[in-house]
Parts: sequence; C-alpha cells; structure tokens
Amino acid sequence: MLARFTPWFERLKLGLRTFAHDVAQGFFAISHNSMAVVGLSAFFFVVALSVRPDLRTITEAKLISWLQERQDEELGLETTADALDRATATDPRELPKQQSHLAYWLSKKYRVAPQPLSALIAEAYDIGPVIGLEPTLILAVMAVESGFNPFAQTHVGAQGLMQVMTSTHQDKYQGFGGTLAAFDPVANLRVGAYVLRDHIQRAGSVQGGLKMYVAAVNPQGEGAYVGKVMSEQARLQQVAKGLKVPITSPTTATEAATARLESLWEKAQNLTPFGKDNADPDPAD
Repeated sequence: MLARFTPWFERLKLGLRTFAHDVAQGFFAISHNSMAVVGLSAFFFVVALSVRPDLRTITEAKLISWLQERQDEELGLETTADALDRATATDPRELPKQQSHLAYWLSKKYRVAPQPLSALIAEAYDIGPVIGLEPTLILAVMAVESGFNPFAQTHVGAQGLMQVMTSTHQDKYQGFGGTLAAFDPVANLRVGAYVLRDHIQRAGSVQGGLKMYVAAVNPQGEGAYVGKVMSEQARLQQVAKGLKVPITSPTTATEAATARLESLWEKAQNLTPFGKDNADPDPAD
C-alpha cells in the first residue's frame, strides 16, 4: 500500500516545489521592476529639481518642516507652526510700502512693537475695502480709542483696541467664540470696524458715524473725539504716502498734570520772595 501512495506523494512534492519556485521568481521580478521604477522616479525627480530651482526650494522646506515636526514629537514639544498660527504679528518689511510706513510711524508714536502693529495694519487694509471704510480711518479710531492697547477697558465696559461696548454687541462676537474675544486684537478690530460702518451708514457721513460711535461711551466728548480721529487719519494718510510727519507722543491727563507741576516748581525755584528773578547781583550795582 505504501508503494501505491509513493508516486502521488512525489507528484505533490514536485508541484509544491514548482509553485514555490514560480512565486519566488514572480516576487523577484516584481521587486526588480519596482526598484527600477523607484530608481527611474528618483532620477527624474533629481532632474526636475535641477531644472526647477523653485521645486528644490519647496522640497527643502517641506523636508525641514517634516524633520522639525519629528524632532518636536520626540522631545515632547509643541510644534512651532501652531504657535506661529496663534501669533498676531507680521514682519513690517514684508508689508507693502504704505503699510510699512504706517507700522514704523505708529510704533514710534504709540511706543508699541511694529510686528503686532503690522498685523493690525494688514487686517485694516484687508477688511476696509470689503466693508467700505478707509483703512486709515480704522487705524485712527484704534489710535484715539486705545492707543493700540488690546487690553484697554473703560468704566462703562468699552473694551479692546476699538473700545467696542462688548455687552451691546455680544452677538457680533459669537462667531469668534464669545465675548472674551473682545480682547483678541483681530476679532476686536473686525467687530469695531463693522460697528463703525453701521453707524456711518445710519448717520450718512463719517463725522456723524464717529459721533454715534463715541456716544455710547462718552456722549459729552463727541466734538473733540471727531476732531481727534479726523486729524489722526489725515496724518496717517500722509505717512502712508511716504511723507515725513512729526511724531508727537500722546500725553495722558496724568502726564500733563505732572509736567505742569514740574514747570511751576522750576519757576518757583527761580523767583525771590518779592517775585523777582533770583539772579546773582550785578557787581556794578
């Protein structure tokens, strides 16, 4: 009986050996062809990089970014890309000339860093044409309202760069995540710009819109406020054109009072009890 099954067993072994050989040959051929395809792809990719320098630059940037992400993951660090996305800052040298002029001038006048100012200026120039407002008007309102302090707040509840009444315009902040966005510079700028646009449309003029804008915070100061904003806008328009405009640092009421007291003190030091200058007597007298 064993002899009867021997030819069948031998045929099975032969079939398996043939099958294994064919699989190995097929795998070798596929691997060989795949390596050839990879080699050809790499060759053509190198040729493309040598012909197109811009592709080489993009590839290098992508590779460096990937390596940086891998390194941050290994070290347990937050990716720098996320931090940069949250940063409200722009290099003023990357702005158009008009905006760059404004960034440096406003930085000196209001004593704030030019990089975050540049981001705000770029935002004003983006949203201004969309809603029909002059970008310099938006910047002038920010200058007069807060001096570009995104955390400014008045006793009546006006908050942020544009000093928007947050309680009155809660609905406008919903798209930014809630009323706490009033202290986000870009969100406050956008909401303030829309509020200002609405006031101007209702009033029929820029001056009338500015009066309505400030009335919610300081009804008694409408006239002075409009004059300040319009004067600041006129200066900003000149700066944007590249003209040299003197920088006069803003003076607060406290600074003005202190300067006045110092001036009076100096005058008092130079006066005699009889009201004459306390100067050395002339030897000839």
